[in-house]
Amino acid sequence: MEYGQDIEPQTLFKGLKTLKIIDVQALENYHLLVTFNNQITKKYNMSQLFDLEIFKPLKNIDLFTQAKAQSYGIVWNEEIDIAEYELWINGQEII
Repeated sequence: MEYGQDIEPQTLFKGLKTLKIIDVQALENYHLLVTFNNQITKKYNMSQLFDLEIFKPLKNIDLFTQAKAQSYGIVWNEEIDIAEYELWINGQEII
């Protein structure tokens, strides 16, 4: 997708106008398994973000495994979260 390109949400989110997360599982090697409200599941590698200061605490596996699904993202605590859009765009679809 080209930056600044307008795409209808129904196309981007495979039939939905709004994308929401309904489930998340923390996997080994700092991967998340994320299920969206269109029943598509994607795997996302969080370790690629560990160079960013905000995500460094997630290297602690005890904190990482506390991932919780909120409709518009994944949260670990009041300071660390990630948006559903990032997970959708950069996650790998599980078939």
